[in-house]
Amino acid sequence: MTSDHHHHRQHHPIRPPPSSTYHPHNHHYYPHSSSSSASIKGCCCCLFLLFSFLALVFIAVILVILFAVKPKKPEFNLQQVGVQYINLAPTNPPSAASLSLAIRMLFTAKNDNKVGIKYEVSTFHIMYRGIPLGRGTVPGFYQPAHSVRQVQTTVTVDRVNLLQADAADLIKDVSLYDRVELRIMGDVRAKIRIVGLTSPAVQVSIDCTIAISPRKQSLSYKQCGFDGLQL
Repeated sequence: MTSDHHHHRQHHPIRPPPSSTYHPHNHHYYPHSSSSSASIKGCCCCLFLLFSFLALVFIAVILVILFAVKPKKPEFNLQQVGVQYINLAPTNPPSAASLSLAIRMLFTAKNDNKVGIKYEVSTFHIMYRGIPLGRGTVPGFYQPAHSVRQVQTTVTVDRVNLLQADAADLIKDVSLYDRVELRIMGDVRAKIRIVGLTSPAVQVSIDCTIAISPRKQSLSYKQCGFDGLQL
């Protein structure tokens, strides 16, 4: 009886219940993923703080240098104006006129700073009674500290046709008064260079009124003003 019962148990092995089945691929490690995301965010935050600190240090160094150097605005003056030629020819109808003109302008740039100045290209416009006639360009250049430099440009007006009223005024100025009044306007932009670093551009606006004598082919009057300093 006992042997039969033992033999019967050997033919029926014990199976684990279905609920205890092990599936190793169904497990997800969420804590590891969240820790990686947190470390990435921490690195980005550290880099941002590092760059912010370096930017503040850079700005502080620039401010200290500026206060030590005490930069001044550049001086850019119209020194001389020479009339190369001026010609006023009547057109058809006779009340109109064609103007040809060439004047040479000599500018003086003065740098009283302890550091050099880098000038950008400057353009100057010449006008008669508010009418644009032509323009001249001064190339950009670098000026060392405590130096004076002269630069020049020539404005050429080639047969500009004036309207009836303006031509009548110009003919009267030439024939009756021997005095043609012109206005020269332009902006000079410069940057101060300190130990290899360049400051923001400083702009000085120049506004000059000149009078030339067509008969003498010379300058008879000059007055210049500056609109001020702009950053």
